[in-house]
Amino acid sequence: MGIYEIRVKGQLDQHWSDWFNGLTITHQDGCTILRGPLADEAALHGVLIKVRDLALPLLGLCCKEEHDETI
Repeated sequence: MGIYEIRVKGQLDQHWSDWFNGLTITHQDGCTILRGPLADEAALHGVLIKVRDLALPLLGLCCKEEHDETI
C-alpha cells in the first residue's frame, strides 16, 4: 500500500474527501492536495478518473511507500 499525493489546480471543499476514497484535502498556493493511502493501482486510477470527471487540471502525482515519511 502506498501513500499518494495528488495535486490539482483549484480548491475543493473538505466534503469531497469521502468521494475521493477518504483522502485528506489540503490547500496550498491555489492548489488542492489529495493525500493518503490507496490500496492498489486500481484505487489510484479510480481517484484519477474522478479528478478527470471534475475537469480538474492534474498538476502532480507522487507515491511513497507507507513507511516513508518524506512526502
